[in-house]
Amino acid sequence: MSVEDILAAENELTHLLGAQQAVVLSTRIRLARNLEGLPFPGWAKLPQRKEIADQCVGALEALPKFRRAHVVRMSELGDRDRAVLVERHLVSKELAAGKSGAAVISRDQTCSVMVNEEDHLRIQVVKAGWHLRGTWHIAEQLDDALGGSLKLAFSDRLGFLTACPTNVGTGLRASAMVHLPGLCLAGHMDKVSRALNQDGLAVRGWLGEGTEAAGNVFQISNQQTLGLSEEAILKHLGGWIKNVVEQEWNARRKLAQEEGEKFVDRLSRSLGLLRSARLLTSSEAMNMLSHLRLACDMGCLPEERRHLVDRLMIEGQPAHVQARAGQELDSDGRDRRRAAVVREALKDFPDLVPPSA
Repeated sequence: MSVEDILAAENELTHLLGAQQAVVLSTRIRLARNLEGLPFPGWAKLPQRKEIADQCVGALEALPKFRRAHVVRMSELGDRDRAVLVERHLVSKELAAGKSGAAVISRDQTCSVMVNEEDHLRIQVVKAGWHLRGTWHIAEQLDDALGGSLKLAFSDRLGFLTACPTNVGTGLRASAMVHLPGLCLAGHMDKVSRALNQDGLAVRGWLGEGTEAAGNVFQISNQQTLGLSEEAILKHLGGWIKNVVEQEWNARRKLAQEEGEKFVDRLSRSLGLLRSARLLTSSEAMNMLSHLRLACDMGCLPEERRHLVDRLMIEGQPAHVQARAGQELDSDGRDRRRAAVVREALKDFPDLVPPSA
């Protein structure tokens, strides 16, 4: 299987196959696991990393969820294809940067397992919209199935053993990808981030740790695993996401009410620029597409157009632009190609109307 096959396949995050929602773009569950008796990838020698990869990939391919899965090995991919997988949130930057890692990705791209990243196994399940319990249930089933065929490193006292101490215990990282233009436009995002951090939650950018919140999109996740049960982690995150969603809607409605025509004008300008621009940087595209997503949420544009905006956010990233073009492009070439794709996608978008949400 190739990255071209992954790009050609429809999935719920880009093709309206799942339940899209206004504020929460997606829910993710990630579990860190390791094989008993083998060193962590960072300490393992090359033959050991190969042994780990062979064991893990073999066990994964035997599972029904990964029947006819995409199996990609980092050593066989060029820089652009690795970047596509990172932009699509199927692998981490750390896995893509190495040579001995691999990923097994389900046909619908909702489940991916990284092999030989920081840990031997990073099980990841992503669902469109806010479905914390359902996403956890799928991840738990995969974990149980793998535990039946692989001997996983586990301590009765500490729980699952991981390369990084912050993951010891459940090895669970639960997160939500949230679109927060209301809080950003109102100038409240710093305050919200501080409150989340003080209560043990991390706030990261579009592509995770160390990246900016392009398009007003943030990842919110738990930071602690040791000493907490899976139920406690899920309940804590769930309560905060509900609170953040409520604050975001309050900020949106207040802006729409106080700004009136200025609110619609801001969003309309973004649509006008996207429909006519000849050059678009990634940052410009993300920020203006954020406005269009807000317009769909607020009833200024038809809600059924939201999935197309979400797809453009993903496929407007640099590696995706080049992969779709089938060639390497310099910065100007990417900006030119991105603008052309966006113009074509938005050519039949209607003009905005006043908000109804």
